[in-house]
Amino acid sequence: MENEVFSPESSSGDSAWPLVQQWLGSARHSVEVLEGNRESGEALLRRFGITSRSPMGAVALETGGILFDHGWLRFLGSGAERMHGNLLNWNMSGDDHPLLAGARLVAHDVMGGFFAINGGAFPGSPGRVFYMAPDTLQWEALDLSYSELLHWGATGDVAGFYASMRWPGWEGEVSRLSGDQGISVYPFLWANADVPLVERSRRVVPLTELWRMQREIVTQIEHLPDGTTLHISVTKGLFEGKE
Repeated sequence: MENEVFSPESSSGDSAWPLVQQWLGSARHSVEVLEGNRESGEALLRRFGITSRSPMGAVALETGGILFDHGWLRFLGSGAERMHGNLLNWNMSGDDHPLLAGARLVAHDVMGGFFAINGGAFPGSPGRVFYMAPDTLQWEALDLSYSELLHWGATGDVAGFYASMRWPGWEGEVSRLSGDQGISVYPFLWANADVPLVERSRRVVPLTELWRMQREIVTQIEHLPDGTTLHISVTKGLFEGKE
């Protein structure tokens, strides 16, 4: 399958944007294409060595991002008023170091799930999608390319994929958020708590907070034996994990 993230495409061919528009026109749920800045989009293409002949390049050049299903699922573009996060600032820190070495973040969801293209960080072939699932805190192989992921986002069974993370009336809550916000659930989705999702507390937080929190928790628990009991305390959006 294609490795459309870590190497430039061939010099032949036209923009993939009409193809992406075709997928969006066939979407099974709501789609919001955010207006981006073309100059920023062109800078992204140069920075990552891709062109608009790939769907990823077309999305970066032509949009500020794309929100699917009332804004539950978000694909990164060049950034927009409704979603300032873009392909660059979700992948490179202020000191120009990658946020996720050996992979590229390309999409996220409102519950703190993140989609990344493998560039050596995970087992298997480069160019395939892995998903950081907020209910397991594991990077899970999806066996999709970016193009296939985007097509699934538009026309696939997104509702089925997220069925266990949704609650009655989620559409109204999620549609009011920006593409930079997420929903923090407590007890955490990954916690083995005998509490139905609908009874767990929910609060709106910056999506970057969910990313940092999950990364820190994984760092703390990844080497613990299976079955280890954890006690997590949460104070004003911060957390402290203890064995």
